Amino acid sequence: MSYFDMSAQLPQLKNELEWLKEPDKNALQYSLKNLDRAYQNFFREIKKGNKNQGFPKFKSKKNNFKSYRTICLYFKNKIPSIEIKNNKIKLPKLKSVKYVKSREIEGKIISVIINQVPSGKYFIDICFETDNIEKEKLNSKIGIDLGIKNYAILSNGEKIDNPKCYKKYEQKLKKEQRKLSNKQKGSKNRNKQRIKFAKIHEKILNCRNDFLHKLSTKLINENQVICLENLKVIEMLKNRKSKLMNKNMSDVSWYEFKRQLLYKGDWYGRNIILIDQYFPSSQLCSNCGFKNEKLKELDVREWICPNCNSIHDRDINAAINIKNEGLRLLNNMNYI
Repeated sequence: MSYFDMSAQLPQLKNELEWLKEPDKNALQYSLKNLDRAYQNFFREIKKGNKNQGFPKFKSKKNNFKSYRTICLYFKNKIPSIEIKNNKIKLPKLKSVKYVKSREIEGKIISVIINQVPSGKYFIDICFETDNIEKEKLNSKIGIDLGIKNYAILSNGEKIDNPKCYKKYEQKLKKEQRKLSNKQKGSKNRNKQRIKFAKIHEKILNCRNDFLHKLSTKLINENQVICLENLKVIEMLKNRKSKLMNKNMSDVSWYEFKRQLLYKGDWYGRNIILIDQYFPSSQLCSNCGFKNEKLKELDVREWICPNCNSIHDRDINAAINIKNEGLRLLNNMNYI
């Protein structure tokens, strides 16, 4: 059944199921769109021959993350179905609710998503139309080599420490996890302990996101061209045999950092150049271009180029090579 077929049956279902009258119609229709999209994605992947594609599943009441989306409609008198006044928001079929703003709404509201996270807190995402103001163009260019000991090594020699958000709270997380496993399923005490456990995970996520947003915004504000490796983290995790290395790689969240740079670069008119992950940035001499095949082991942190005798810090040298390769690709794109 397509979205239009399901939407046509919605009035009849509302008469049969009284609880469907509680949410607003836009939220119901958007859930049908999500269902239609899930089936389309499933059948498209099956046609491609992807046998690992899972069949769409029902939402579970046991899932502690809940959300719904509603669309803002504008009536003939230009009064929107979603209104914001001071620190209160009025949603369809709901009273005005107080909320804490992270920024002012500066345009026409399109839609709103209300989420309840596992810790029990509610968050509201407001999507609105506004113009992106491109930042002033700069002459600075930077290459970034991503790592674990140092989160990012820049081609100008600067090294940015890894905050290790998960490691900071790992022992506390284990302690609360043990307490949770000893509680009886379905009991009130288990639910209280689940919320304590979820709050620690939320703290780790907030700590990591805060670091990533500050770092990506700083780089966007200071550089016109940013070059970094296009790492496929899922493939890297599959190939690693060390559980500790896998845990550390999951904690650094390289994919999220790349995603933030890409959309912020698009917003503010910056050039984000992604280098192929198989580019031998660590093996090339940034001074003469000689390729040292012996540098495949990660424990070699400094090396001397056999060709020009230049002394290289492994990570800074890699960042310079990433920058040079990114500028070469950028020149080719401009030429095309």
